Amino acid sequence: MEKSYSASYAAAGVDITAGYRAVELMKGYVARTTTPGCIGGLGGFGGLFELDCTDMPHPVLISGTDGVGTKLRIAFLMDKHDTVGIDCVAMCVNDVICAGAKPLVFLDYIACGKNVPERIAELVKGVSEGCVQAGAALVGGETAEMPGFYPEDEYDLAGFTVGAVDKSRILSNEDMKPGDVVIALPSSGVHSNGFSLVRKVFDLDAHPENVKVYYDELGCTLGEALLRPTCIYVKPVLALMDQVKVKGVSHITGGGFYENIPRSLKKGCAARIKKSDVRTPAIFGLLQKTGNIPERDMFNTFNMGVGMVVTVAAEDDAKALEVLKANGQDAYILGEIVEGEGVELC
Repeated sequence: MEKSYSASYAAAGVDITAGYRAVELMKGYVARTTTPGCIGGLGGFGGLFELDCTDMPHPVLISGTDGVGTKLRIAFLMDKHDTVGIDCVAMCVNDVICAGAKPLVFLDYIACGKNVPERIAELVKGVSEGCVQAGAALVGGETAEMPGFYPEDEYDLAGFTVGAVDKSRILSNEDMKPGDVVIALPSSGVHSNGFSLVRKVFDLDAHPENVKVYYDELGCTLGEALLRPTCIYVKPVLALMDQVKVKGVSHITGGGFYENIPRSLKKGCAARIKKSDVRTPAIFGLLQKTGNIPERDMFNTFNMGVGMVVTVAAEDDAKALEVLKANGQDAYILGEIVEGEGVELC
């Protein structure tokens, strides 16, 4: 690679050698994510992964892709880049487990105005941590230096995952019925959705210094609270599926309760939830008060402290809570399934 240098390209703002330096810095982070199916390493034109179908007579691949969104603005303002990679992984892997799939591989895409190798490595450090939490291998990625398209100190981050599940174990809601129980898996905060509204409420574009404001109710600065990474629910949910019949799973992302919970409900079934039973972190109360946001808009935009919900039979709720808590989730009963459609917040 020593001979790979273009003075003309560098004059246009693209430093090829910075890309090589970034790859060298990230190799250790990528190595952390290695799983038994990995073949080869970084540097090829594609990531190789050997699929073990021993326990999957009829394997089905499930893929998901997403980005971090404008939460990245908070990372820019805080000059902290080692956690948004976790968000990137979470937004993808939390989706595929809603179908019962185990994430196998992950790839990231970073586009930036200027390739600063140390910053790129910090981003990949976060991606690596997310992959470790999800049990997925980081098998490849791409860094694109795009001068004139992005400001020099800004970037975008997106990801892609592929998971697998045996066809017989693809999650189905066909047995869902009134009387079933909806269980909440707590979020760490705002996660990675609704940040355009967050930025507007706290006027962060005009007053970026507001991220440094300390709030007693948060116990930290605004920026620290907002930058908390999205929880990754892969391992606890897969453990639950191994021990309890799960009838539905919803990842609570943009659109909040009203858009996401119905995606896992059987036709004719509604989720009835008492608002007083929702364990809502202080950041959401601060958002609502500061922005004078109607309650329905809060539940239709943010996760409100619930990052994922699972539905099980009433006779399985105690076992489900036991399994989830054994796997690090302070899960609790959020509501019940009733006749109807959508979500009933009362």
